[in-house]
Amino acid sequence: MAGTLYLVPTPIGNLGDISRRIADTLGAVDFIAAEDTRISIKLLNHLGIKKPMVSYYRHNSETAGDAVLGRLLAGESCALVTDAGTPAISDPGEELVALCAEEGVPVISIPGPCAMVCALACSGLPTGRFTFEGFLPMNKKNRRAHLESLRGEQRTMIFYEAPHKLAATLRDLRETFGAERRVSLCRELTKLHEEVRRCTLGEADSHYAENPPKGEFVLVVEGGCPPEEDGMTLEEAVELAAAYRAEGLSLKDAVRRAAEETGFSKNTLYDLSLGRN
Repeated sequence: MAGTLYLVPTPIGNLGDISRRIADTLGAVDFIAAEDTRISIKLLNHLGIKKPMVSYYRHNSETAGDAVLGRLLAGESCALVTDAGTPAISDPGEELVALCAEEGVPVISIPGPCAMVCALACSGLPTGRFTFEGFLPMNKKNRRAHLESLRGEQRTMIFYEAPHKLAATLRDLRETFGAERRVSLCRELTKLHEEVRRCTLGEADSHYAENPPKGEFVLVVEGGCPPEEDGMTLEEAVELAAAYRAEGLSLKDAVRRAAEETGFSKNTLYDLSLGRN
């Protein structure tokens, strides 16, 4: 009979977030597959747990995944852990889970720390529908192409970003979604210097251009225009704003009125209206 793969989340900063179930699971399994054994051993020492460990990370996931699967099929139980957060979320653990699913190996996910959920909850932006985009491509051309595919995304968008790439990413986000699009920048979540900055993409771009960022970031970006309502298209909504401008309203007031009547995003209508001038 096959063993069980346990997806065990680890703290994203605060060791106080370790639940009893997380500790009990780590203590009960036969072995642990860790993204970095040097980091995981510190967590195990904190908990007073000694367990055999194997490395499982992005660059060895194919061979290490087969080895872990073999032990699971032989009846051993395994806890999969990352350096921080929930395994298989923007993480090569998803490949191991897929292998287990194909072979009928039970997989149990233990609830716990996840930067994405933590950031979304405190963002102040809509949480009912969202899309998790993880880390954007490092290549500038590919990154912009990916963002362009999200230009019409209506759901709240969540991105992970490292500090040394934040400025470039904010510039690309601003160019794609407009300077007035709202964003929540969540930095060093659960850690001593935790910070949540709620502003627009334009304000964020300007701030971090002058203040070099520190720490890991989760960016929660407001979604864009809603679907067409009552047969009116986005282009027709822009035409409506232009008509109000022709009546003497300022661009801001014309866009606001058109947005109220059509349901489209003020930010989207404003950006498109600017392009017509």
